[in-house]
Amino acid sequence: MEWSRQLKFFMASVVMIVGMSCSSIAALATSGSLIPMGNSIGIQLELAGVFVTSDVPLSKKNASLKAGDQLMSIDGTSIESLKNLQEKAGVIEDESVLKLILKRDENDVKIEADGLSFKRALPFLKDTTEGTGTLTYVDLNDGTYGALGHQIIDSSLNSAPNFDSGSIYLSEIEQIKKSTPGNPGYKISSIIDQEKTLGSILTNSVYGIFGDWNTSYKEVLTEPLEVMQPTELTVGKAEILTTIQGTEVESFDIEISKLSNDSFQFKLTDQRLLEKTGGILQGMSGSPVIQKGKFVGAVTHMFVDEPEKGAGLFLGKMTEVGAK
Repeated sequence: MEWSRQLKFFMASVVMIVGMSCSSIAALATSGSLIPMGNSIGIQLELAGVFVTSDVPLSKKNASLKAGDQLMSIDGTSIESLKNLQEKAGVIEDESVLKLILKRDENDVKIEADGLSFKRALPFLKDTTEGTGTLTYVDLNDGTYGALGHQIIDSSLNSAPNFDSGSIYLSEIEQIKKSTPGNPGYKISSIIDQEKTLGSILTNSVYGIFGDWNTSYKEVLTEPLEVMQPTELTVGKAEILTTIQGTEVESFDIEISKLSNDSFQFKLTDQRLLEKTGGILQGMSGSPVIQKGKFVGAVTHMFVDEPEKGAGLFLGKMTEVGAK
């Protein structure tokens, strides 16, 4: 972001049914057009190992687990998943002395723990991370999608997580916690069908998450729009597509207020949206921005102290990464 204004930014991250066939939509999806979405999605990443989510003291020699540590092995046995860990923990005696190897800040750290202390630490270990956001676009030409407009940062690890695989799912908004100045609100949602993915997650970049689209998921698709070039965007009226209740994607009025090379600022002006949400919410990042019938980009951030104001990323920046 290239803003000089001294306000804190916050990532805005945590169904259109149409009577068109998938083949008809594909015919419309030329290289200069993409399908704008706005659906709420559940995000799940399978981490590349088992990680510690919080500082946990252990009884041996003042040793402790630190948030962000990766548990590499116990008594020489490699730990690759929680299932693998639970199998190992099932035979650990409370009085036993365990030799642990951790990956901490890229260094191997060796510590000891007694069995009971270690078993009490198990609830603070994980091998997956989950979140919610908004699907930005689908490109049927190459069977891909883009979402969020910013990177997934695991709050307990305080970093972009290393992951082996990931998936996105259609989710349903069950409740809204409204934003207020200084306190970002959020969407409370649940995945509709855990057995049916919208797509895989192959890339987690600073410009969003990207992957292969599940082409059998046709019911959420709508008509493609021409991609707007940054030089075409003007200060003034526009709209965002997002979901604030159930699975319905709705259009809400915004006002574009400032332009930059690869991003822009805007203000929510739709009173119905403001009454429902209080402003931009966590989970709203990725919401498509439309102006004059063209696809501009995606919502990415909010101003914490003025939650009705936010920032967005031009679609070209997202598709540059998504095409790689």
